[in-house]
Amino acid sequence: MKQIQTKYLLITFFLLFFSLVKSQNPGSDDKAPKKGMVENKREIRKKLKKESKERRRKEKAEKKAIKKHHKRIQTKEVRKRMKRSKKKAMKNHGGKAT
Repeated sequence: MKQIQTKYLLITFFLLFFSLVKSQNPGSDDKAPKKGMVENKREIRKKLKKESKERRRKEKAEKKAIKKHHKRIQTKEVRKRMKRSKKKAMKNHGGKAT
């Protein structure tokens, strides 16, 4: 009787063990990224990076053009005229900040 119980216990243990091992198949892991998905995400990131670089380059060029324009119109005479008008405005407004 004891031999039969031991055999049943061993058989049950091995069946349970092998069923657990089979259920932990590493090839069917859904959390692991697929090769095609990784390449696709990489392409998307590269595309977004390229677009943002282009956008930043355009914004920088626009700011540079504006700065160049302001420097061009800000001659010595213009600065003197602005200074005079600022003094006049301060006098008229009683020293209030404009």
